[in-house]
Amino acid sequence: MSKRAEKPVYAFIRHGNSLRPEMAYDLQALDGIEQGQRVKVEIRQWRNMDRLKAYWATLQDCIDATGCAPSKEALDAYIRPAVNFVDTLRLANGFLVGVPRAINTRECEEPEMIAFFNAATELLAREFGYVAPETEKKGRAA
Repeated sequence: MSKRAEKPVYAFIRHGNSLRPEMAYDLQALDGIEQGQRVKVEIRQWRNMDRLKAYWATLQDCIDATGCAPSKEALDAYIRPAVNFVDTLRLANGFLVGVPRAINTRECEEPEMIAFFNAATELLAREFGYVAPETEKKGRAA
């Protein structure tokens, strides 16, 4: 079975009621399209890569502070099922099994990532006594 070629992804930024290409690469996507011509657009909120990096950094900080896990990957493998961030599979014998869902940018939308990260930080505080410095500052300000 051959792999389907991926479509290129172009980024546009909203300005009022119009969309503007983010970079020259994105602008080139409009080459050959006449002014006033209709185009099909799939609207998807762009994932915040800083949030994904912050998640992994928070796991490492928790390990450094508490020694709770041998690696951030091991801690992540514990967190996803613990906060119910799973897909459920039904085995032939009828048992249900939770398989950790992906948090990568293709399979996890931004609102899901926000909710997951919040649940993960709450779990780290509750079960390991770790509160990230930024979270601690926000809690005091509220």
